[in-house]
Amino acid sequence: MSDPRAHARELARQSVARGDVTGWFEQLYLESERDGFAISWVDFAPNPYLVEWLQGQAAPPRGRAIVVGCGYGDDAELLAGLGLDVVAFEISPTAVARCRRRFPESAVEYVVADVLAPPVAWSGAFDLAFEAYTVQVLPGDARAACARSIAAFVAPAGTLLAVARSRRPEDPEGLMPWPLTRDELDCFLAPGMRLANLREIIEPGDPPVPRFVAEFRRS
Repeated sequence: MSDPRAHARELARQSVARGDVTGWFEQLYLESERDGFAISWVDFAPNPYLVEWLQGQAAPPRGRAIVVGCGYGDDAELLAGLGLDVVAFEISPTAVARCRRRFPESAVEYVVADVLAPPVAWSGAFDLAFEAYTVQVLPGDARAACARSIAAFVAPAGTLLAVARSRRPEDPEGLMPWPLTRDELDCFLAPGMRLANLREIIEPGDPPVPRFVAEFRRS
């Protein structure tokens, strides 16, 4: 695979054209497993912004946690290692199967689920929700719907940590994954949610990559 990111964009384009904004994820994971090419967002390591956030807490989080779009499970395993009761989900059965093979003794509950139609039992059920780069791969109205769905996982007094590429409203949208504007980030502000902390980071690179690292809390 000469350009896995371009291939993912083409799979997404075809899927969206068919009216299915999420179906391409399983195809991508399945082809990656079969053909041996890397998926651009899979690092086989915990998200560095999650690691940094955890290190900055006065005490480790407790209770139940959910990892949205868990990939191959590294963020979920990090949280489980802190003693949290973790649910981690992907829409791709292939990805979930890989998580279970990678961590056969894991305490994490790996689940196949769609963030746009999650189990009702997850509503308000988690003390910590972690989302990185899921909303930004969805087009149109699905972006706001995804953000609202994720926010709904958070229990009273719970926290949502969200990480996304960012852009100013006047900047071009660019190619998928489409960065979030500040207004789109506010879609996480479902009833009862407030923005507790927002970091706007510019990662060095060519070109530099701006990101939001946002902490939301439910009252």
